[in-house]
Amino acid sequence: MEAKENTTPTTTTTTTTNQPELFTASDVARFCQVDLKTIHNWADKGEIRHFRTPGRHLRFRRLDVLDFLRKYGYPIPEVLRLGKPKVVAVDDDPQVLASLRKALSKRFELTTFQDPFDALVAVGSIQPDAMVFDVRMSGLDGVKCLERLRSIDTTSHIRCIVYSDAEEMKKNATEAGAYDFIKKGEAAELRDSLERLMGLERE
Repeated sequence: MEAKENTTPTTTTTTTTNQPELFTASDVARFCQVDLKTIHNWADKGEIRHFRTPGRHLRFRRLDVLDFLRKYGYPIPEVLRLGKPKVVAVDDDPQVLASLRKALSKRFELTTFQDPFDALVAVGSIQPDAMVFDVRMSGLDGVKCLERLRSIDTTSHIRCIVYSDAEEMKKNATEAGAYDFIKKGEAAELRDSLERLMGLERE
């Protein structure tokens, strides 16, 4: 009898400086060297992605702050570069996951899943900065998965990168909200894309 492949998620971690995930309006005002009223105006106009706490206080996720600072040419403060960003990678091929662990674990806190449904259940609690997955896996429509992630408040902020041979799906994946589409096998290009997304300096 063949041994059954272990589909338990694998997490590769090392001890690093903690990376702040949320920032206040005061933090963002300091980064941009503007007053609080300006930050509130930008938020109200939808110029910077945000959410509000039950007490109606503004909060900004790290990648949303990075996006805003880069878009308008502000310098990136060191606090946004601390620690290892969290990445979830999903593929039903264990060899692909092994290659991703080799390529990504040095720079990212990586959790891998063979079962896409396990990944979708877990992603709400893991709260990664980014997900990497194929658009074609057993029993999963990757484009619908992208649309689903974008439609739920607790996962809509997660950036998704498609890592796939199904290049004919690139347009659909991009329209569904994929940040990037990388051809499977180009692990170094995937790492570069994640580094750009996270605002990391190239090694």
